[in-house]
Amino acid sequence: MGTVDIQRAGQDVGVDLAGVAKLVADGTRAAFCLALLDGRAWTANELARYAGVAPSTATSHLNLLVNGGLLVEERHGRHRYVRVADRRVIELIESLAALAPKHSAPPRSLSASGRQQALARARLCYDHLAGTTALAITDAMVERGLLEWGPEPGLTGKGALWLAEVGITVPAGSRRPPVRACLDWTERRPHLAGAVGAALSAHALATGWMTRIGTTRALLVTPAGRRALHDHLGLPTAELCS
Repeated sequence: MGTVDIQRAGQDVGVDLAGVAKLVADGTRAAFCLALLDGRAWTANELARYAGVAPSTATSHLNLLVNGGLLVEERHGRHRYVRVADRRVIELIESLAALAPKHSAPPRSLSASGRQQALARARLCYDHLAGTTALAITDAMVERGLLEWGPEPGLTGKGALWLAEVGITVPAGSRRPPVRACLDWTERRPHLAGAVGAALSAHALATGWMTRIGTTRALLVTPAGRRALHDHLGLPTAELCS
């Protein structure tokens, strides 16, 4: 099939897949999308500093992402914020990140190296936990029979009782799946997402098990969190410190 035939095929089905692909094909726009997985709304200046580009460059890229439907903007007074448009976009970014070749870029400084290590250890993936800590939590829940982790993952009856005992509340009436496997793009293994994953993350932050590191989406497991994860899931406290 030639180039003209491929273009015609795309037009026939009425889907401009190439248009969406072009939006994330740029390194700066891809970096913006990954940063916005923390679930917060960012300003153009914040994203410019994050990606190391000029504010005017950031604005141009953000306009493309907003016009393309991947991001939406919110205005509060004179300030303009952007965030991920919806959960479909989050899943798209996560899936692409998991498929992307993994390479270890040398950190520009000791602080950059520390940030990379912190993100790999524990971070927010929109509204649920990711990183090696999230994988350890998921593995422990599966081993204890709290999760069914097959082609159709789900919460077991034992898991529902465990959530109640710990005090983790999953909002009723949610249209999202209770349990979803999200492929961790740093570890290449699935961690817990869905309504249960979001509730667990919210509980960890609300109770002080975990806390944000500065303004990044990296998380620190606190001493209280290490004790709680050991008591509730048997996770070794030494591993949660590393």
